[in-house]
Amino acid sequence: MRGGIDDLDVTGVAIASGAVDGGDLYVGVPGRHAHGADYVAQAAANGAVALLTDAAGAERAVDAGIPVLVTHDARAALGEVAAWIHRTAENPAALFGVTGTNGKTSVVYLLYAVLRQLGVTAGLTSTAERRIGDEAVTSSLTTPEASELHALLARMREVDVRAVGIEVSAQALSRHRVDGIVFDVVGFTNLSHDHLDDYTSMVEYFDAKRELFTPDRARRGVVTVDSEWGERLVAESRIPVATLATEPGVDADWHLEVLEETPIRTAFRLEGPGGRSLETGIPLIGRYNAANAALAIVMLVEAGYDLDLIAATVGEQGIDAYIPGRTERVSGERGPVVYIDYGHTPDAFAQALEAIRRTTEGRVVMVFGADGDRDTTKRADMGAIAARGADVLVITDFHPRWEDPAAIRAALIAGARAAVPDREIHEIADQRAAFRRALALVGEGDAVLYAGPGHEDYQEVAGVKHPYSARDDARLALQEAGWLE
Repeated sequence: MRGGIDDLDVTGVAIASGAVDGGDLYVGVPGRHAHGADYVAQAAANGAVALLTDAAGAERAVDAGIPVLVTHDARAALGEVAAWIHRTAENPAALFGVTGTNGKTSVVYLLYAVLRQLGVTAGLTSTAERRIGDEAVTSSLTTPEASELHALLARMREVDVRAVGIEVSAQALSRHRVDGIVFDVVGFTNLSHDHLDDYTSMVEYFDAKRELFTPDRARRGVVTVDSEWGERLVAESRIPVATLATEPGVDADWHLEVLEETPIRTAFRLEGPGGRSLETGIPLIGRYNAANAALAIVMLVEAGYDLDLIAATVGEQGIDAYIPGRTERVSGERGPVVYIDYGHTPDAFAQALEAIRRTTEGRVVMVFGADGDRDTTKRADMGAIAARGADVLVITDFHPRWEDPAAIRAALIAGARAAVPDREIHEIADQRAAFRRALALVGEGDAVLYAGPGHEDYQEVAGVKHPYSARDDARLALQEAGWLE
């Protein structure tokens, strides 16, 4: 330590110098291109009262002008420090954490919806946004950095939020973003091919998520057990878990049965221990969304909410949920049905296409691209699954970032051709033109799935984020085509 801290009054914590407020502890961590301690002067000018960093950061901050505290790994210490500053352990809100490859955002929003229908002031943090009661805040990361997350929970406590749903990515666990938090109940959706640019294998990816099911992280868990990964998680969990099966013939505590599927609604029955059951519906397409809703309900029951009360609240009227950019229908009563989705993995493609196929009489056209500078090993599978599930593909650019966009499209096309050699494929780089080509190929009774952009409002090319909302553009194109007023 360098400098005295006995008289310091610390009111917050930040790891970005530009986000520092007066009274904050600034935490300088090493980054990809620079060390956070290099920006301590700006942090001090913004009101930081001390710096927490590692030995390398302390050497860079010799002229900081504020006390410097040194630890071996500042990022690893961030969560516990933020929890202490914001008194997270004293927060009376029930905390729900959701992990898995696909469905995290949907489960968090479904938790939020059911809680609000029960009359509970709720909050959430997701890939799409943060919600503090009725207030919405834009998201940047799936799971915020620990400093932001603990501050968010403290802000929620100030407005009497009583329950919070939090998306927990594998990276959040590996990079200490949820350190200092003990969840009341955690849930597991599924595990499928993704993020193998961050993890060397599916086993390593699974191991990162399994960390959530330990006593230091959570008190109880709910695991969807339709896959070998779910069964493995139950076997290796170090906390008590309830199990949920969404497929028939699987041994579990809770079972889901889908009763009806339409382009605008999915009805289901959830049956649990002792013959307890609930019938309800969601304004969303697909069995996988019913599975997400079932997981949310079981998590609430595990937290102590009464199943009969939940059934009485949502049984007849259904769950009043809106999930931005998750198979979100943007079309009107006439013309083709158009869905905008955030799915960008092979499994997400398969689930959405299967759901749309079951509720569509005519052709299914799919518009999609792939992330640049991300897991390249899934691109062939993405193309193959799209080719098997859709009648026509329109392959476009998504976020090429620093990669050659033509090479990304070529990989997707190669995967599609290998799976279905004669599949009709249109390659159109511009997203706006690509969607309009898809719309020109469909009519009444057909469907368009535009996968990838979801709720996002930009396209990233060579380090620049260009404004683009697939939802807004799709509605505009539908108006131009005369399908939407």
